[in-house]
Amino acid sequence: MTRPASIARIETDTPLDDPFLERDGGRYFNRELSWLAFNRRVLEEACNPAHPLLERLRFLAISGGNLDEFFMVRVAGLKGQQMLDVEARSADGLTPGQQLAAIVEQADALMASQQAVWRDIRRDLDQAGITVLGSRSLDTLDVEQRAWLDTYFQEQLFPVITPQALDPAHPFPFMPNKGMAVMFDLVRRSDKEPIRELVMLPAAMPRFVRLPGAEVARYVAVESVLKRFSHVLFPGYDVLGAAEFRVLRDSDIEIEEEAEDLVRYFANAIKRRRRGRVIRLELETGMPDTLAAALREELGGEDAIVTETGSFLGVGDLSLLADEDRPDLKFVPFTPRFPERIREFGGDCFAAIRAKDIIVHHPYETFDVVLAFLKQAANDPDVVAIKQTLYRAGKQSAVISALIAAAEAGKSVTAVVELKARFDEEQNLQWASALERAGVQVVYGFIDWKTHAKVAMVVRREAGKFRTYCHFGTGNYHPVTAKIYTDLSFFTADPRIGRDAARMFNYITGYVEPAGMEKVVLSPRTLRDRLMTCIDAEIANARAGKPASIWAKMNSLVDPTIIEKLYEASGAGVEIDLIVRGICCLRPKVPGMSENIRVKSVVGRFLEHSRITAFGNGALLPNDGAVVYISSADWMPRNFDRRVEYLLPLSTETVHDQVLDQVMVANLIDNEQSWELEPDGSYVRDTPGEKPFNLHRYFMVNPSLSGRGAALDGDEVPVLSLRRKR
Repeated sequence: MTRPASIARIETDTPLDDPFLERDGGRYFNRELSWLAFNRRVLEEACNPAHPLLERLRFLAISGGNLDEFFMVRVAGLKGQQMLDVEARSADGLTPGQQLAAIVEQADALMASQQAVWRDIRRDLDQAGITVLGSRSLDTLDVEQRAWLDTYFQEQLFPVITPQALDPAHPFPFMPNKGMAVMFDLVRRSDKEPIRELVMLPAAMPRFVRLPGAEVARYVAVESVLKRFSHVLFPGYDVLGAAEFRVLRDSDIEIEEEAEDLVRYFANAIKRRRRGRVIRLELETGMPDTLAAALREELGGEDAIVTETGSFLGVGDLSLLADEDRPDLKFVPFTPRFPERIREFGGDCFAAIRAKDIIVHHPYETFDVVLAFLKQAANDPDVVAIKQTLYRAGKQSAVISALIAAAEAGKSVTAVVELKARFDEEQNLQWASALERAGVQVVYGFIDWKTHAKVAMVVRREAGKFRTYCHFGTGNYHPVTAKIYTDLSFFTADPRIGRDAARMFNYITGYVEPAGMEKVVLSPRTLRDRLMTCIDAEIANARAGKPASIWAKMNSLVDPTIIEKLYEASGAGVEIDLIVRGICCLRPKVPGMSENIRVKSVVGRFLEHSRITAFGNGALLPNDGAVVYISSADWMPRNFDRRVEYLLPLSTETVHDQVLDQVMVANLIDNEQSWELEPDGSYVRDTPGEKPFNLHRYFMVNPSLSGRGAALDGDEVPVLSLRRKR
């Protein structure tokens, strides 16, 4: 199958050579450049001919939104260090200035590739009956369509836009974060007097207007409408030039030590974020020099990164087009399963969990089981208490509703709401207020640390005693992301884990040090140490001549201490396979340093999000005696040192086998959505060959081991075979 030409442009325009490889010995990849490499892999999915057209468009939009957030947070932080003359070097030995120079070069190349991919997809959309019209092509509309657009402009757009002259009497207006505007250079016909005008796009209105008509979907961007009706906006003027620009601002929120009232601090900080310093000024390619110079002076200054980004700014907004009602251009709808084990108990979550631990694999198994667990707890008269961490819960959260219902039913409900969940701070403040009004005890946790662990515990009165039921998730209590992120939900009534969960909540709510933890490992206390101890055990096995192996799956691998320990393990002969979706600072397959370490990244229909670690424990993986953990933590310094995270061992046979023999093996043998990380930092896409395997397709078709139930015993789950590549 022939790949679109835009893929070749991505590969050509974004060289992955590491100029610092020879200088510092090349022990680490740069974190920021590794993230850009990940976003290139996302962009390549927009060129994947195996994906339906609107899904390719969605991948393009995701890459654009990702890049915006990268600049608003990561680049903003580096820029702040540079402005303060901070010369602290990254793990790979670069100063903030050196990192920024490399980032700008690769980000500009990535944005150029986004524009190339958009041109290809736009052409394909047109052939499929979805047309995106520019301002010039609006003249090709028929009389009826032009009349409709004229009415739309007069009645919907004209009342909400405010043209502003730019002169000494009208200073340059404030541009909000991600704000976009069109600047016009005009000349008055009566006296040939020049004037410059600015029109900001209304933030409350959709970026695209859909013209009426069912046979062909025609869209036009708001900025194109403004250009088309410039004669109405500026009667008596001739337009000499018009071009769009867009602003990204510093959007990170830093916690100050004197922030005694965390709620008030975040309410004010969210407002300040909208006015953060300009980090990136994006200009439409071909903008007249006079307009570009004016914008650089007003918005860019010496601190902002100014870039010409092509003919379409704000690639993330293209997601609006992907919502067009064309099922033939989207993935075949998938309906997640409800765990049969719970159905066998008549939908009684507590009875099913009491019988045996269950692990649920989202999105293949529905997030509704988590909601059912919480709703049953809210309605059950024998439940006396519920405790829950909330990191990201979404805008329409059934989780919040269940907690409110439980509190209103007279149960003791505690919610640990994390205000520092980036870009969800405002939503979480609103949820906290609603929970408190219902009588929920709301706690905000630590000032300096984020509570990132996803844990719920329910205390129930049974036979005159209390039993604790727990849920541990590798992802958020978010019903929307649970449909597209692959995560694990572990349910247990193990009293040891219940006691550990209670200790964890006491740690967060009352700063009570969790002494005597029986099963659960917590950061920032002992999580890194436990991983180091487990790696040391594999090193000892290798040196004793026993089989030694480590498998780990995560979103990011950055922590230098863990990386050095993995290098040590590789040198001792431990076979290490890592599945790292995003950032990876470890350099694999380098003789004498990491020759026994292999790293792959899986990017496909679903976003791989679960965190899993397995240690061979004296035998090659997979094996029945392997030590298997699930976790909420990636292997990054912030997760080990500045967040409350958990690491939980899995011992129940079906749960252990599902995570190790199904989830991990499927990720390792996938060859349709996988990329191999090479020693030079490049990622090479796997070729399926004679035995193609798509892990997402496999899990959509086959039931899980843990939740499948006796009703499915005759429907055997295919045994996955690991084909080791050495």
